Amino acid sequence: MTSRVVPAPIQLDDAAAAALLPPRSLRGHKGTFGKLLVIAGSVDYAGAALLVCTAAGRAGAGLVTLATPESLQPLFAAKVVEATTLSLPEDDVEEVDPEEALARILDHDHDALVVGPGLRPSLSMTELIRGLLGPDEDGEPSPAVLDAEALRSLATVDNWAADVAARCVLTPHVGEFLRLRAADGHDPDKHGDLVFDDDCRVTAAREAAREWGQVVVLKGARTVIADPDGRAAVSPFENPALASAGTGDVLAGTIGALLAQGLGTFEAAQLGVYLHGMAGEAVRARIGDSGLLASDLTIELPLARKRLADGTRG
Repeated sequence: MTSRVVPAPIQLDDAAAAALLPPRSLRGHKGTFGKLLVIAGSVDYAGAALLVCTAAGRAGAGLVTLATPESLQPLFAAKVVEATTLSLPEDDVEEVDPEEALARILDHDHDALVVGPGLRPSLSMTELIRGLLGPDEDGEPSPAVLDAEALRSLATVDNWAADVAARCVLTPHVGEFLRLRAADGHDPDKHGDLVFDDDCRVTAAREAAREWGQVVVLKGARTVIADPDGRAAVSPFENPALASAGTGDVLAGTIGALLAQGLGTFEAAQLGVYLHGMAGEAVRARIGDSGLLASDLTIELPLARKRLADGTRG
């Protein structure tokens, strides 16, 4: 019996990331560059939704729409200047009606989704998330970035991966990753040190991607991106300035924008992680390794993309 050869991880650099940049037609318009639907935010975590939407626009999405429970729509509509909003029907204040909300989302024209940042935990939200990711009678579900509450919701469902039909990028930090693996019956201790041991991180992300059938972005220093087919990529960035609330929301919006622009899940995840890392390095060069706010990253995203496109750094 021939053993399968596992390819060495791709070590991401400027050249590898630049090769993934989606083209920008001179005759393009906002529809050309992708329509992203963001399902995020709550009263306590309004900033998460705003960061996702801003990052998505800065990462090149042509049109960003924020879907939010109808009682919160006035709050968010006053804050998201460039994005549009979509109200989701409720059973109670901040409690979406899963069936009605799903119908409204599916009726909305979009190319990709970001689901989870800042959402209020509830059984109805878990039901909505499962409906969004499940089989679609009219075709393949939209590709999606799953972060934060979307990951926590899935971790409450036994064998959750079997019910996910959409092509997804999961973006867990180590704690969320272990929670998802525990839901699969895996012993958290068997993965080794997922903070400091890069080999353990690559192995764990690869195994999860293969078992779940989805791209996994295991966040942290030297973020790992793993594809179900066994490929993996490692980001070079180790930046303590990024240890700040909201930076993961910026990453989710960045990857979502690239999905909406037509990149595949593995490609969008790699480029999104790299642009996010470049943005973090640019802020760190100005202010040092502490004090970075997530909102500082958003203006740096298009500048990072430009440096990659131009083949220049600094």
